[in-house]
Amino acid sequence: MIPRYSRPVMVKLWSEEEKLRSWLLVEFYAMEAWYRLGKVPERDYQILKEKLSPYIERGFTEENVRRVEEIEKETRHDVIAFLAHLAELVGPSARYLHLGMTSSDMLDTAMAYRMKRALEIILEDLEALLETLREKAFLYKDTPMIGRTHGVHAEPITFGLKLALFYEEMKRNRERLLKAKENIAYGKLSGAVGTFAHLPPEVEAYTCKKLGLKPEPISNQIVPRDRYAEYICALAILASSLEKIATEIRHLQRTEVLEVEEPFGAGQRGSSAMPHKRNPILTENLCGLARTIRAYVVPALENVVLWHERDISHSSVERMIIPSATTLTDFALVRLNFVLKNLQVYPERMKRNLELLRGLIFSQSLLIALVEKGLSREEAYVMVQERAMKVWQDENLTLRDEILKDERMRSYLSEEELQTLFDLNNYLKHVDTLFNRVFT
Repeated sequence: MIPRYSRPVMVKLWSEEEKLRSWLLVEFYAMEAWYRLGKVPERDYQILKEKLSPYIERGFTEENVRRVEEIEKETRHDVIAFLAHLAELVGPSARYLHLGMTSSDMLDTAMAYRMKRALEIILEDLEALLETLREKAFLYKDTPMIGRTHGVHAEPITFGLKLALFYEEMKRNRERLLKAKENIAYGKLSGAVGTFAHLPPEVEAYTCKKLGLKPEPISNQIVPRDRYAEYICALAILASSLEKIATEIRHLQRTEVLEVEEPFGAGQRGSSAMPHKRNPILTENLCGLARTIRAYVVPALENVVLWHERDISHSSVERMIIPSATTLTDFALVRLNFVLKNLQVYPERMKRNLELLRGLIFSQSLLIALVEKGLSREEAYVMVQERAMKVWQDENLTLRDEILKDERMRSYLSEEELQTLFDLNNYLKHVDTLFNRVFT
C-alpha cells in the first residue's frame, strides 16, 4: 500500500520491479559465492553474469513483472514463479540459481536489503527536518511567548525553546533509527531450518557482504522477527514525535491563540462553505498518518511469535505494513519539514497573549520572594492566590496593582522589588544555557 504522494525514491524502492531486482541480487550473489567455491562451472557463470547483469543494473520492467504474475497463477508460489522466469531469461544455466536455498533465504535477505535502504532514505529526511528545526530555533531563540500547562497559561518561555525541545527529541529518534538500521541489516542463507544442510556458511557470508548486510548469527527458516518489531516500533515513536509537533502547531493556530499558522497558498481554499477559513489541514493530516503508522506496531509484535521453525502467518502482514510504514514516514517527514520551513510566526500575537492574564504569570516569583522574606510557603501561597483570584475574575485588574493595594504584602515587598519580580527577563535568563545543552 504505497501512499499517493510519497517521494519517488521510496515509491521505487517498494515497487514490484525493485522487489524482483532485490530478489535477483540475492540469487546472483549466492550463485557467485558457489562459483567461487568451485560449484558453478565457468561457462555457466559467464552466461548467468551476461544474461542477468542488465537486470541487476537497470532493474526489471513491467513486462517482467507481468510474466512472473502469469507464472504464479499456475504455480501459486511467487518465488518459484520468479525462478521460472529467470530460467526463461537465462536458459539451462539457471539450474545454479537458488542452489541449496529455501524461499525465505532469498525473501528475508532481500527484505533486509530494502528495509535498510528505506531507513537510509528516512534518515536523510530526518536530517533535513533537524536542520530546519535548528535554523528556526535560533531564529526565534529570544522570541517570548507564554508557556502552557493543561492548556492554561503558566510562565513565559520563548518560541525558540519550544523548537529546541523538538530538535532534541528528533535527535533521540535519529539514534533509535540508526539502531534499528543496524539491527535490521541481517540476512540469512542457511536453508529450510537454519542448519546449512545444503549450502555452506560461506555462501551466506559472501552474499550478505555484497548486499551490505551481516549474516544472522543463528536463525531457523527466517530471520527472527524481533528485528522487524524493533524497526516498526522505531518508526512509530518517530511518528508520535511528528504528531506532537503537528498538534502543537494546530493548537497555536486556533483562532483564539493564532501565534503561528501553517502555510496557506495563494488560491487555496479552507472550506467549501465558509470562504474565510484557513484550516490547519497539513498538520491535521500528519496526525492521522501517525495513527496509521502506530497501528502497525501490534501486528509487528505479534509476528515475533511463530510456530516452531517458522509458519507463514507473518508474511501477509509484512507485505503490507513495511512498505506502508516506511513510505508514510517518509511522506510525513517531508511534509512536516515543508510546514516548518514555511511556518507563519506572529511574535506580536505571542506578546499579546503573554500579557493576556495581566501579570498572573508572575505569581511564582511573588511566592518565592515572600518565602525568602520569612513567610511559610503555605502562608505566602494563600496571600498570592487571594490576589490572583481577584484578577482572574475581573479583567480590569492587574496582579501588580492588586499587590500594591495589599498592605501586608507591601510590608514585605518594595516597589523596586516588585518591578524586578515582574520582569520578563528573569524567566528567560537561562535560554542560552539550554541552547548550549541542545546544540553544542
